[in-house]
Amino acid sequence: MAAPYAPAYTPSTLKPAEVAIAMVEAAVRKHNTRIDMIFFKAFLAGAMLSFGGLLAEVLQGGSPGLTASNPGIVKVLAGFIFPVGLAMIVLQGQELLTSNMMVFTMAVLKRAVPWWSLPLNWLVVTFGNLAGSLFFAAILVKYTGIISTAPYNQFVTSFAIKKAVTPLWYQIFLRGIGCNWLVCIAVWQAEGARDTVSKIYALWIPIWARLPTFFIFVTCGFDHVVANMFFIPLGILFHANLTTAEYIRKSFIASYLGNIVGALLVALPAVYFYLGDYNAGGLVEAEAGGAREGSGSSSPHKNEGLVK
Repeated sequence: MAAPYAPAYTPSTLKPAEVAIAMVEAAVRKHNTRIDMIFFKAFLAGAMLSFGGLLAEVLQGGSPGLTASNPGIVKVLAGFIFPVGLAMIVLQGQELLTSNMMVFTMAVLKRAVPWWSLPLNWLVVTFGNLAGSLFFAAILVKYTGIISTAPYNQFVTSFAIKKAVTPLWYQIFLRGIGCNWLVCIAVWQAEGARDTVSKIYALWIPIWARLPTFFIFVTCGFDHVVANMFFIPLGILFHANLTTAEYIRKSFIASYLGNIVGALLVALPAVYFYLGDYNAGGLVEAEAGGAREGSGSSSPHKNEGLVK
């Protein structure tokens, strides 16, 4: 009597080398996607991340008594709810600038995409994320009046000042490094998970954990350039003592550059450790519809992955 069929064991996570290959393949797919689609995906990503930002603003702004008596609890709670935006972005395959800083760096270094694809993607995604964040801040928050009364409106303006005025330029830059280091780790870990629950959990922990550990991201901690596209313009809309030029000169540029460095802290070791013999030529041919060549370019899994 034949032994019953035993299905092959499928690991619940990908190996680091398989994740690294998936990241490069994600960049190739982005490179081959129409610019208008990239922009509108980035627009949606900016709006989705703003959902998490709004939740954090409502919780912190609506808890002045708890903040005064036990500020640590408020910080932990804000850190817990903020990653909902990143989870929606990643699971829907939208375009977020800070994760693209990682995947395009890896793909360019392995010559899987031309060098000019990196600045082009970053430029389009930057403006898409900005448009989505501004749309959410103006149309869905300011003009709906959902946080236009005290204490919420007061917190919105004070928070914008704390993010863009109080810290020095180099402090925002350094906070940007720490921020995107952890964001890219979160995206990396989620890409390595095979099921939805594991992906969400892998995303949540680095984003949540970084907040209380380094004071707090959503008050005076690490700086995420796309999250700040919501927080700071919202403060300006609520008449914070801050101009758009000051925001761009100090917060936007510093956090943008810091986020690039943070992404490099994940991308460069990944290329060095896992992609030394990676065959980019075979991947490019496969993406163009040709036959895949070489074992080094084979995809670790057939799904489209998280980082689209």
